[in-house]
Amino acid sequence: MNIRLSGIAVLVAGTVLTSGALTTSAQAATAPAVPKIAAAGGFVMNNGTGKSLFTKAADTRRSTGSTTKIMTAKVVLAQSHLNLDAKVTVQKAYSDYIVKNNASSARLIVGDKVTVRQLLYGLMLPSGCDAAYALADKFGSGSTRSARVKSFIGKMNKAATSLGLKNTHFDSFDGIGKGKNYSTPRDLTKIASSAMKSATFRSVVKTKSTKQKVTTKSGGYRYMSWTNTNNLLGSYSGTIGVKTGSGPEAGYCLVFAATRGGRTVIGTVLKSTSVSARTSDAKKLMDYGFKK
Repeated sequence: MNIRLSGIAVLVAGTVLTSGALTTSAQAATAPAVPKIAAAGGFVMNNGTGKSLFTKAADTRRSTGSTTKIMTAKVVLAQSHLNLDAKVTVQKAYSDYIVKNNASSARLIVGDKVTVRQLLYGLMLPSGCDAAYALADKFGSGSTRSARVKSFIGKMNKAATSLGLKNTHFDSFDGIGKGKNYSTPRDLTKIASSAMKSATFRSVVKTKSTKQKVTTKSGGYRYMSWTNTNNLLGSYSGTIGVKTGSGPEAGYCLVFAATRGGRTVIGTVLKSTSVSARTSDAKKLMDYGFKK
């Protein structure tokens, strides 16, 4: 009788062990594999809770290229009594800056009068450094253009400090800095998350292309057409932004966000290896984020 009971006990124990092994295997099978990305650094979080979902060198300081312009837009939109329809006259200095730096451009034409809202589209879609310069000149303080630009960059750094960011510093309004323009995947994601609280910002960065009517120097009008450099729009379901960046030191960067089933994931990849690689990296990270 004891022998028979022992046999039953072994059988039951074996069943329990097998069941446990099956459960563990099932859990392993359903857990999403941690993605491998080409980018040197990456970060993804749940935008609603702030929970980190993926990190790779997430706090390593790197050059950020034109993803800097997220903070440029954020500072503009934080101005008190902001009038988005206020007009700004395009100065020759903005055009000269583009030529001198071989910079990305919104193709603004000297003498044209464009609204602040239009400048934000020119800033975020074609990544216009001329639009960034115009906004810094408009919203900085001082009696000279250089003073106003310095003041505006100061506002960018103050905004970073107010967000509690320890690894971010700006020395330019567009990412073309003097070696002291840096951030991290985690910090940039937090900047973007904060910027996305603005309905105007959200509206701009989710736009694939736009055609804007601007006033010419002679009082007539012309149309400016801008296309978003973020090719996640239209290629990844639920994409709602945010901004591309690139440069010799920065490599290929992308701050991205998407919403599915009422849940938003937001993140950043820095120093990826190509335009296609940064897009692929972002898709992998968002897929992973939505499964977590």
